[in-house]
Amino acid sequence: MSSKKILDTHTGVEAYIMMNIKTGTEEETCQMLAKLPHVQRVDLIYGEYDAIIKVETEDMSTLKKFTEELRNISNIFLTATMLIAKNYKA
Repeated sequence: MSSKKILDTHTGVEAYIMMNIKTGTEEETCQMLAKLPHVQRVDLIYGEYDAIIKVETEDMSTLKKFTEELRNISNIFLTATMLIAKNYKA
């Protein structure tokens, strides 16, 4: 049997949002993202996307508004949002 535990302690909507950022502005943009409400974590990554953030909002409506605000940031030109279905921890 697996030793992993299911953690369903959040009451809102959690998501990972991956994004492409204008070249040369990654550090500045990630520092700014870290200050936004709902953002729990910001990471620069290698691969198809430049950064990933973990967010938690009260509901889907708030998440929608948040992603719309992200898309209005001039250094961010593409986002992909992945909703978290269930949390696991070893």
